[in-house]
Amino acid sequence: MFIIFRYLAKQLLTSMFAVSGILLLIFMSGRFIKYLSQAASGGISADVLFTLMGYRMPGFLELILPLGLFIGILLAYGRMYLESEMTVLFACGMSERRLVMLTMGTSLIVMFLVGAMSLIISPWGMQNVEQIFRDQSKLTEFEMLAPGRFQALKSGQRVTYTEALSDDKKELQGVFISEKTTDGKSLVLTTAETGTQYVDPNTGSRFLVLHDGKRFQGMPGELEFNVIEFESYGLKIAEPPEERRGRKDESIGTLELWDSSNPKYTALLQWRISLPMLVPIVTLLAISLSRVNPRQGRFFHLFPAMLIYITYLGLLIVARNALGKEKIPAWVGVWWVHLLFFAIAMGLLGKGAIVRRWRSRNA
Repeated sequence: MFIIFRYLAKQLLTSMFAVSGILLLIFMSGRFIKYLSQAASGGISADVLFTLMGYRMPGFLELILPLGLFIGILLAYGRMYLESEMTVLFACGMSERRLVMLTMGTSLIVMFLVGAMSLIISPWGMQNVEQIFRDQSKLTEFEMLAPGRFQALKSGQRVTYTEALSDDKKELQGVFISEKTTDGKSLVLTTAETGTQYVDPNTGSRFLVLHDGKRFQGMPGELEFNVIEFESYGLKIAEPPEERRGRKDESIGTLELWDSSNPKYTALLQWRISLPMLVPIVTLLAISLSRVNPRQGRFFHLFPAMLIYITYLGLLIVARNALGKEKIPAWVGVWWVHLLFFAIAMGLLGKGAIVRRWRSRNA
């Protein structure tokens, strides 16, 4: 029996990891593009991109792994039904109950991983993401500069370029700055040989002090320009850093949610518990839905199975939102959705057992 368990586990995990890997690549690519655009516009430093993605990965996996297991069972067992491997196993004395128990062994491992991510690792990762963004919000244009590239300030009113930047990011070489005046009627162009950062000890404001340069002010296309040459010129680049606004709900620890009576936090806590509960129930559903007639083809059952999974997840989201808005009591919460689909899974398993028993009697 251990040989059969090892074979089934190998088939399931191979399919699950393949599906989960593809889904993870798709979801993380979208998030990475979003962070990349923020880095390109000067919102965050490019140095923290992969760190952010690492901290966000558990949040993706907690949603992807149940779906990956569900599709993995459909693909693996569907192939085994199609190639009559399941028929041979049942003919050798293995019952569907034993098939369910062996599959649940693998499912419990995935359930443990999803539970660890949902309850512990994902909130911890989001806390680190929030901390990185808080640190990034305190950085100025000076720290965000990349040599050899025109870069817009967060407000979009200033574009800065530097030919070279020292390793400690304290000195610029070959500086060019373009910005609009406060009234928006003229454009100011500033060039300088070097630039350094200065922090006012009294106010905390930061200035970029330019050395040996020129300042041009006027409207493009017109001949009248004001030109000023300077040895030193201070340009304010940031006000004193302010604290970032409140944290996101996803970064709140599970124990804190448990101790809270806030309906919104109760809904989030039940959602986190629901994700690992999702795993064994979709496993039961997938075992039933993986039965396929060789004449139907390997992928015939995928479409209705995915509709059931999407409905399951969609009802969980609806129940979570309703609980957060106090439209349903906490004791009802999202649990009714799990009970409904557990009943559906058991009904499908029972129906399959009755059909096979009937066929064996009339064979």
